[in-house]
Amino acid sequence: MAEFDQVNDPFEPVNRGIFSFNQFVDGVLFEPLAMLYRDLLPPPVRDSVENFLNNLRSPVTLASDLAQGKMDRATTTVGRFVINSTIGVGGLIDMAEEFGLEGHREDFGQTLAVWGSEEGLYLVLPLFGPSNVRDAVGLVADAFLDPLTYFASTQALVARTFVRGIDERENVLDTLDEIERTSIDYYATLRSLYRQRRADEIRDGEPAPVIPIPSISIDDFESDKSGQATLVN
Repeated sequence: MAEFDQVNDPFEPVNRGIFSFNQFVDGVLFEPLAMLYRDLLPPPVRDSVENFLNNLRSPVTLASDLAQGKMDRATTTVGRFVINSTIGVGGLIDMAEEFGLEGHREDFGQTLAVWGSEEGLYLVLPLFGPSNVRDAVGLVADAFLDPLTYFASTQALVARTFVRGIDERENVLDTLDEIERTSIDYYATLRSLYRQRRADEIRDGEPAPVIPIPSISIDDFESDKSGQATLVN
């Protein structure tokens, strides 16, 4: 248990069980579908699907931008949504990129982090994969912040989630294969990579703050009459 606590993963045995379940579902469903998706659709079509899904998510990103007080990013989100929803053919084409408005993604888990909330215990969610208490709460909040939750049918919401899952799985097909092939402990490696990625997203890609390392210089020592160096308090 001390080892589990050290990596903030006291539920590791349960998490590993869910991880194994997710691996099984991925192996029989999501990975084959992602490979088929890659084989059947050329890159421009896959890019259009991803652009469309990202455009649909703009209200959630905007809500998080505003909640974090990031007005410049909020303005960018609004501009991207307007441009891509109109001349971008409903979001299929990322025309906003041509106007210098680069896309970004925010969610309520990141908002909670900016507000000072700790990540909490590490969790592996069924089907959704690596997470933590803070991000799991954020996932629920994102659903409430999404206007489609209130206007779209259940079937449409499930279809959107499923297509996004296939699209995101296709994006990491080669990466995950390489990580699994080279990892001694695939579970632990993904846990570490998830934390690193989330920390980077919370910082908006900015470098991590440098933590100064205490050091001792020659000036911290003095010699007594015998020539023995003594550390000065």
